[in-house]
Amino acid sequence: MNSFYAKYVKRSLDFLIALIMLIALFPLLLLIIIFLHFANKGAGSFFLQDRPGLHGKIFKIIKFKTMTDERDADGNLLSDERRLTKIGSFIRSVSIDELPQLVNVLKGDMALIGPRPLLVEYLSLYNKEQIRRHDVRPGITGWAQVHGRNALSWKRKFEMDVWYIDHLSLKIDLQVILLTVKNVFQQRDISHEGEATMELFNGNN
Repeated sequence: MNSFYAKYVKRSLDFLIALIMLIALFPLLLLIIIFLHFANKGAGSFFLQDRPGLHGKIFKIIKFKTMTDERDADGNLLSDERRLTKIGSFIRSVSIDELPQLVNVLKGDMALIGPRPLLVEYLSLYNKEQIRRHDVRPGITGWAQVHGRNALSWKRKFEMDVWYIDHLSLKIDLQVILLTVKNVFQQRDISHEGEATMELFNGNN
């Protein structure tokens, strides 16, 4: 990962492309915000959560909220599958829920392409090889996402994250963009078997 592109070009391209996309997509984003406001039954249109970024630095990731905050009689949140709305399911299936992360890209928290930012509690579970996924900014999409996404095992996903870091180049990033577009149209690998999204990582799976 010592290429001129990785060190000096990637961040500038990310900023420029994210800015152009936000301006071009603003009418669509506004429409989605309005739809989600009603579909989520007052739970809001955005989902913010702490995630580890470059070198493990914590930032607030921004996503469209695809679930309600409905709870059972004991006050516990219902399962993801029961809280996922029809509109939310569609938005997730075509990866529109990730679009607000363009703001994270502008802020420098994220890149357009890189390992996906996972949960903060996973940081203490990584081995020496897996923790290398934080040697670059996390991405809206990435090498693992276009080669299986949530259908991958955690072990394979982390192997792909590290492979991307070791081979980071403009050519690889262009491949990821093309495969991302293809996968979005085919709506592939949205969920892990038996889960609404992906099973939790416990350090062994």
